[in-house]
Amino acid sequence: MARRASSRREVLHTDFLTPPTLKDSMLQLEKLTDIKAVAQGGYPQAERCRLSVGHAEVLTNDPDIIAALSVTGNFSFQPCSHGDFLGAILGTGISREKVGDIILQGEKGAQILLVPELVDFIMSSLDKVGNVSVSCARIPLLALEYEPPRTKTFKTIETSLRVDALASAGFKISRSKLVDLIRYNLFFLYGHYPMIFHLAIGEINSTKKGKFAVELIRYL
Repeated sequence: MARRASSRREVLHTDFLTPPTLKDSMLQLEKLTDIKAVAQGGYPQAERCRLSVGHAEVLTNDPDIIAALSVTGNFSFQPCSHGDFLGAILGTGISREKVGDIILQGEKGAQILLVPELVDFIMSSLDKVGNVSVSCARIPLLALEYEPPRTKTFKTIETSLRVDALASAGFKISRSKLVDLIRYNLFFLYGHYPMIFHLAIGEINSTKKGKFAVELIRYL
């Protein structure tokens, strides 16, 4: 995909990727100087994202590569889980990679992220989740209802801006334990990837003693 995007100077898009696959893909693409990548999941803290790959001058955040559906029904007496909604969607015959996050809405139903080309198919095919009859309607991404992330902001003084130093300070854990988090794809820095453990960096200032005063934002 990267070679094709580079040679044809076009933007290409993946299906929805899991957090570990997305992280590995971004790390590999960062080695290519002429190609950039943007991850989009439909809303800020999406776990499953599509990756857009192309030259920097033509690469933008394109909301049209992700669509949202509202799946509504009376779930008051028969509540359905994430797995129930996912199973109903996959039961129509589409593959998992075409579906992004599923945002549960309690008694109302759920909001589903998916590739745009399958919207009409799902709207005509999905009529039941569990034993509950449902109706589907396309909604704009701005209509998604999700909990904003909880954060904790604090400052630390560091001698280095190395990733392991900042992450150790941000999570208040030893660097040896941090290595395990990275190894098992549980730690992502700078907000490029969906997160399980997520740390963002804010303002950075130099101190009189040659150190760095760093603002860290930890997602809880």
